Amino acid sequence: MQEIYFDNSSTTRVCREAADRVMEMMTENYGNPSSLHALGFRAERAMEEARAAVASSLGAETEEIFFTSGGTESDNLALFGAAHALKKRGNRIVTTQIEHPAVLNTMKRLEQEGFSVVYLKPDSFGRVGADSICAAVDRHTVLVSLMQVNNEVGSILPVEAAAEAIRACGAPALLHVDAVQAFGKLPLRPRETGIDLLSVSAHKIHGPKGAGALYVRRGVRLVPRACGGGQERNLRPGTESTPLIAGFGAAVRALPDPARERERMAALSAHCRAGLGEIPGVAFNSAPDALPYILNFSVPGIRAETMLHFLSDKGIYVSSGSACSKGRASHVLAAMGLPKERIDSALRLSFSRFSTEEETDRFAEALRQGVASLARRPL
Repeated sequence: MQEIYFDNSSTTRVCREAADRVMEMMTENYGNPSSLHALGFRAERAMEEARAAVASSLGAETEEIFFTSGGTESDNLALFGAAHALKKRGNRIVTTQIEHPAVLNTMKRLEQEGFSVVYLKPDSFGRVGADSICAAVDRHTVLVSLMQVNNEVGSILPVEAAAEAIRACGAPALLHVDAVQAFGKLPLRPRETGIDLLSVSAHKIHGPKGAGALYVRRGVRLVPRACGGGQERNLRPGTESTPLIAGFGAAVRALPDPARERERMAALSAHCRAGLGEIPGVAFNSAPDALPYILNFSVPGIRAETMLHFLSDKGIYVSSGSACSKGRASHVLAAMGLPKERIDSALRLSFSRFSTEEETDRFAEALRQGVASLARRPL
């Protein structure tokens, strides 16, 4: 059975370049990058090559890139670090209702510490208007956090408007962007866009799990969350996972041009939409202008979990939302105001550069069979 994998927003298959680099670092270049001998120097050099690759992809300086264990840790470092660094200048934080749990759960903790958090509501396609961001940011705001691309419906948030709002009202706020779903898919230039902090992850771009990075604009001060031996300039101390970091760097170097690849992905997504649109009952939850790598839709009357198992038995792998939700109802679709039946039946397709139109055709046919087979069954 030939597998079809459309769950790339959860994780991606590691590319050969990254896998080979990880194996090399574990079996040959295995020194501690802090050790003062030749093997240690070699490991440190490999790590700095990866740092340079991430920095180059963001138009940043190498000193602005800090390695972490992934997007969640990067988000936590940015949000706690910024809020605590600026708490004497205000207590207002602005974010959205559709952020990843790594951000939303951090916000809950900050609220317990006395910060006032404003959660902006999206429209029915998961879009957050620039006007609502501008209205929410005031001179007491110390932090604004927006995801660049929503991980469930692919909506692209106006981070430039947030940067402009901070400048316009003279707020001391830092702007954090969770770019985990955007990295490698959109051209990201945080310094040019007015972004102070930006989170990325390796396993969303065909790199290994357990590696990520946080961009910290030069001059920005964060309060560290941990104490240790001084690695990552004391922001994220602890012996670095050089195999994963080196694999991260290899995955970044293997990325195709984002603009050219987005054109191809737009054609793929449009082809898939057309095929699914011919199936009775299908309702799209992703806007036409969403990032084409993500396509969310519902088949009201058939629970997502039931359809997931039907497709999985055919070797087709999709999801019903964020992998971190563990099957719970989507807070993103709920915030969008969708009815319960649409939420309960929602499926997310997430493509990669290895996805093909033939695979989307096979998926559409399998979905059609699932609708015919499962629609007669009671929910």
